[in-house]
Amino acid sequence: MTTATAPTTPEEIDSDGALSGAVSGYIARLRGGDTGSLPAVLGFVVLVVFFSATSDAFTSKLNWANLLNQSAAYVFIAMGLVFVLLLGEIDLGAGFTAGTSAAIMGVAMTQRGYAWPVAVIACIITGAFIGLTIGILVARLGIPSFVVTLAYFLGLQGVLLLVIGEGGTIPIRDETILAVNNNNLSPILGWVLFLLVVGGYSAVTFGAMARRRAAGLPTVAPVVVLAKVGALAVLLALATILLNQERSVNPALNSLRGVPLIVPITIVFVVALTFVLTRTTFGRHIYAVGGNAEAARRAGINVGNIKVACFVIGSTMAAIGGILIASRDNSVSPQSGGSSTLLLSVAAAVIGGTSLFGGKGRIIDAVIGGLVIGVIYNGLPLITQRAGIQFIVTAGVLLLAASVDAIARRRAAATGR
Repeated sequence: MTTATAPTTPEEIDSDGALSGAVSGYIARLRGGDTGSLPAVLGFVVLVVFFSATSDAFTSKLNWANLLNQSAAYVFIAMGLVFVLLLGEIDLGAGFTAGTSAAIMGVAMTQRGYAWPVAVIACIITGAFIGLTIGILVARLGIPSFVVTLAYFLGLQGVLLLVIGEGGTIPIRDETILAVNNNNLSPILGWVLFLLVVGGYSAVTFGAMARRRAAGLPTVAPVVVLAKVGALAVLLALATILLNQERSVNPALNSLRGVPLIVPITIVFVVALTFVLTRTTFGRHIYAVGGNAEAARRAGINVGNIKVACFVIGSTMAAIGGILIASRDNSVSPQSGGSSTLLLSVAAAVIGGTSLFGGKGRIIDAVIGGLVIGVIYNGLPLITQRAGIQFIVTAGVLLLAASVDAIARRRAAATGR
């Protein structure tokens, strides 16, 4: 009597049981501790269903677009924090790095009259310089990143007050900067974006599969890839249809429709940063240092340079997040980048699946986690105005995400994955 076994070879995987084999393999990875972004995705779905059932305003066409714009700054700061967290480090100053960099942009553009490209460059250079100094203190002097960035958290608040002035506000009037986190693509451009994303994902996925086949490596069946592409196409098509609908209360006076402009900007950064992490030697070195810094050092990797570079990237992305904050608020104030900006950005990265222990994380984690944070802070005010409940719920979600990460790591260690 023989016992049937799950397909293990490329030829068997290409059989009619390809989809079931892929599902079985995925379940096996989950049991082994490789949860990826699944908890965040499930959390997002649960939150959307809950808020949709408790508030009609949450499901409005206008609110969906607002959700994307509101969470954009957290997503960008979180994308930078992913590089730092992958090392097992932390950057507590990222929020005020965003605020200080945006203040430099505001001074250059509004008070000094420089063109927006010059002001944006000044903003980004400010963020990069802050990251460089943090990286030097952490990597070269050996000061724990928690201590260094806590000092920057306090110090940059002072810098922000000195640049803007206590109680002061720098208005942002440049239409280009304001458009970044407020304007929308035309409906036609929205569908062009849909085709580019689906087509690009298909080309990259099938191209990788073809290269693996040519190299004689195991690959999943084409039907599995088609299922992924089809699911992505359906989700993006539904989102595009929803966002292309008119959502202005007075269309005759001011039409408001189309995919928010921040969406293609985010996609560009996600693709570029993902390429850096997954397709370059630098990216592989980041994972190596985060996994075991001593082993990476003995393998010839310059751990110090990797750490400095990651802090520079993290603070540069925080500066870009500061531009989005200024664009959304139409101004820069002493509160820009303050309040809960840092906590929500860290929460976005961790909730999305990036490990606080280092060595595990992806750029897409920041996007998924940022959307979860956006749903919480968008939906809770619609059913309760009590700020205490909002903080408690966010804290609970963050603790749950950290717990899932810790359990997954223990499970992976137990199974040898």
